[in-house]
Amino acid sequence: MKFSNVIIATVSLVLLGLILNAFLMVGLISMNNDRLADMLSFIIAVLVSSLVVGYVFALRIQEDSRIKAIGVIDVLSTFTVLVFDSIWISNTYGGEWFTEDLNNAFNTSGWTPYEYAAHTALLVSIVTIIGFVVIFIGLYVGSMLRKSSAKTKE
Repeated sequence: MKFSNVIIATVSLVLLGLILNAFLMVGLISMNNDRLADMLSFIIAVLVSSLVVGYVFALRIQEDSRIKAIGVIDVLSTFTVLVFDSIWISNTYGGEWFTEDLNNAFNTSGWTPYEYAAHTALLVSIVTIIGFVVIFIGLYVGSMLRKSSAKTKE
C-alpha cells in the first residue's frame, strides 16, 4: 500500500470519526453521565469510521500484507488523535473544561499540578490504547467485508 493511500485513509478515518463523534455527542447529551456519553460516542464513532474506511480501502489493503497495511494506518491515526487530544487539553478552553470535569468527579481540592498532569496523562493513555485497539479491529473487519475482485487476483 502506497504511503499516499495511507495518508488518505488516515485523514478519512480521523475526519469521519470527528464528525460521527460530534453527532453522537449531540444525540447522547441527554444522558446524566457525561463521561459515559463521551466514551460511548468515542468508541462508536471510531468503530464505525474504521469499518467504513476498512471497507472502502479494502482492495488497497489487500494488495500488501493486510496486517502491515492496517497497522500503518492504525499507528498514524492513533498518533493523529493523540496530537489532537494534547492540543485540546493544553488549550485554554479545553484545559478549563477538563479541570472542571475533574473537580466534579473527584475531590481535587488538595491536588498539586503534578497530580493533575498525571491524571491527564493517564486518561490520554487509556483513550489512546482503546482507540488503537478499536481502530485495528474496525479496519480489519471492514477490509474482510469486501472480497477482492477477480481482476485483482490475476
